[in-house]
Amino acid sequence: MTKIFSIVLIAFLSVSAFGQKRHKRSKSAPKEQTPAVAPSPQNVTIVGKRITLPDGRTLEVDEVWKQGDVYWYKRGGVIQSLDDVTRTENIVVAAKPTPTGSAETPKAAVSTPEKATIIYLVDGAHFKVDNVRETDTGTWYNRGSVAAFIDKERIARIEVDAPRPGGGGGRRIADWTSGNSSIDQLIRQNANQFGLDPYLVFLVIEQESHFHVRALSPKGARGLMQLMPGTARRLGVRRPFDAAENIKGGTQYLKELMDMFRGNVNLVLASYNAGEGAVLKYGRNVPPYRETRDYVNKISKRYGLAAREATENNEVPVPRR
Repeated sequence: MTKIFSIVLIAFLSVSAFGQKRHKRSKSAPKEQTPAVAPSPQNVTIVGKRITLPDGRTLEVDEVWKQGDVYWYKRGGVIQSLDDVTRTENIVVAAKPTPTGSAETPKAAVSTPEKATIIYLVDGAHFKVDNVRETDTGTWYNRGSVAAFIDKERIARIEVDAPRPGGGGGRRIADWTSGNSSIDQLIRQNANQFGLDPYLVFLVIEQESHFHVRALSPKGARGLMQLMPGTARRLGVRRPFDAAENIKGGTQYLKELMDMFRGNVNLVLASYNAGEGAVLKYGRNVPPYRETRDYVNKISKRYGLAAREATENNEVPVPRR
């Protein structure tokens, strides 16, 4: 009996020792390696655009888009155009990885007081813009998505309005004004009557007469919106130097052109400057007259949104400088 017990005890100790050796070997086994993850489009951030020109040169810009046959790009708040572009591509950088197991708490958005920059013109008009960049010859400004240039001799001064925390409080200014409250009221009143944007009417008057009620051009155009005698008679304007009659007639004419050209602002402006006959003669396009193209270019750039919508629909080429 003692012999049998000894044999069983020896067998038990042998099995225990073998199990301990296996357990030790399993601890020293190499850990399984996690395969590296290949970069994917989600691992990069777009920081700009690169434009390649036909001669091999490249431009790095903030944004680029195509309107008709013209490429437009934005760099440093200034918008310019290019006729010939080989290709455009995104400029990307690798996104900074977030350490595993650590979750960053998003920072609360800091509300900064809103400031309004106002450009005052020598004719008494002024309007609000988002920012300005002054040069030796004039000032570039941004208003929404639009960048435009005003010659130095036309600017009286540029002021930054007092901050308005949260968009309220502080001194408020009108988005635009001719400098004459009566004329401003006539612009709004007639624009509303004919279903037009008052700011477009404001820009046309500013370009046509600089808000001079008795303005007279060498060709005989009269008043604030510079109506020719024949056009004034057709529109029922008997006193072209009367601000109320003249603005009503000019706004009515803009409305007629809007209906004729289905809201295409570039063609409306070209017709107001050169006559609708000239626009129709050139296949419902801006006529190749330098004066007309400059006129359309200046106003449509300042007006911005409607002009861009028209050109994005390829209805009319953007006038080039």
